[in-house]
Amino acid sequence: MTDRRVTPDPAHVTLDITAQITVPVADLRQSPAGPRDRQVLFGERINILGRMENHSLIRAQKDGYCGWVSDIALGSVHPVTHRVTSRATHVYAEANFKSPDLMHVGFGAGLNVVAETATFVETPQGFVPRQHVRPAEARATDPATIAELFLGVPYLWGGNAHLGIDCSGLVQAACLACGIACPGDSDQQEKQLGVTLPPGSALQRNDVIFWKGHVALVLDKDTLIHANAGHMLVTTEPITDALARIEMQGDGVPTEFKRLEVPT
Repeated sequence: MTDRRVTPDPAHVTLDITAQITVPVADLRQSPAGPRDRQVLFGERINILGRMENHSLIRAQKDGYCGWVSDIALGSVHPVTHRVTSRATHVYAEANFKSPDLMHVGFGAGLNVVAETATFVETPQGFVPRQHVRPAEARATDPATIAELFLGVPYLWGGNAHLGIDCSGLVQAACLACGIACPGDSDQQEKQLGVTLPPGSALQRNDVIFWKGHVALVLDKDTLIHANAGHMLVTTEPITDALARIEMQGDGVPTEFKRLEVPT
């Protein structure tokens, strides 16, 4: 059986057009009117595979995930020179924080910087504080630090953004920021991320714990961070407490412990 997340129905695949996300965040849906699977962010490049009902079937270039996005979220391709590295930022009408804010974008958004001042970068959409961006080729070195940027963000099933995120969205954001290829859903991540730890291995920062349908990132030998429906937000939690709570609520014991291979 094919996986619709990476192999969409061939009957709907009639195009191959490169485009870009032009809204802060857009839902990636199972069908034009269907539920959200994941989200795509401002500046992300995608391939349009087909069109139906004012929606486009797309493949996200960051991870190959396929789904339907409203056509109002799509535009032509422009260079991505910088990415947002704060949890979120505003785009201002002028290089002045007292000027009107025109839109907001979140962590990982791709920007086309055309000029810079001492305190702002200029994009076609407006001005962004330069403290909140880094060149697109820059890579973080610690996934756990990236995950901690999202502490307190509300849990959102299928979420990938600062407005709401789920367990696999958090892990993906942390990994991609560090140059680690990472798929979108936790079952895909369990298959593709890192190396499996032998039973009884001591855990360390940036290890990943998988359950059926859930994933968490280790901060230290005693603590993890995860977006979870138990707390309905991104939170840290003692590992022993999380293991007991998740098993007690009927979601079982971990299926795998893995160690990320973090580029240096």
